[in-house]
Amino acid sequence: MPETVPAKPSVLFVCVHNAGRSQMAAGWLTHLAGDRVEIRSAGSAPADQVNPVAVEAMAEVGIDITAAQPKVLSVDAVQASDVVITMGCGDACPIFPGKRYEDWKLDDPAGQGIESVRIIRDDLRQRVEQLLSSL
Repeated sequence: MPETVPAKPSVLFVCVHNAGRSQMAAGWLTHLAGDRVEIRSAGSAPADQVNPVAVEAMAEVGIDITAAQPKVLSVDAVQASDVVITMGCGDACPIFPGKRYEDWKLDDPAGQGIESVRIIRDDLRQRVEQLLSSL
């Protein structure tokens, strides 16, 4: 009989605009976990594009998120994920039994300068590393 390979864990990062925090978090997890984790990100009210300052801050640490596109949060994305990380989307995030939820309190990088966004980026790295060690 062939061995059953455990399904890889899946993580969904959710913020309001899916343009800053959730995209940076997804970038970190992709960078640190490679293809060991399935990664999604979405927003309750997605922006037109990823925040250029978030793109710049991630580029400084060698992570390219220029191809990322903000996506609308869907029930399917939540149902398909093992861990749902919310970042300030409040009641807009649907809750399903049996999922692991974490709410990360982070400043929104929208409208902030690169110095502020670097702090958010570095905070996200630490949180993503902790998350990865718990998967």
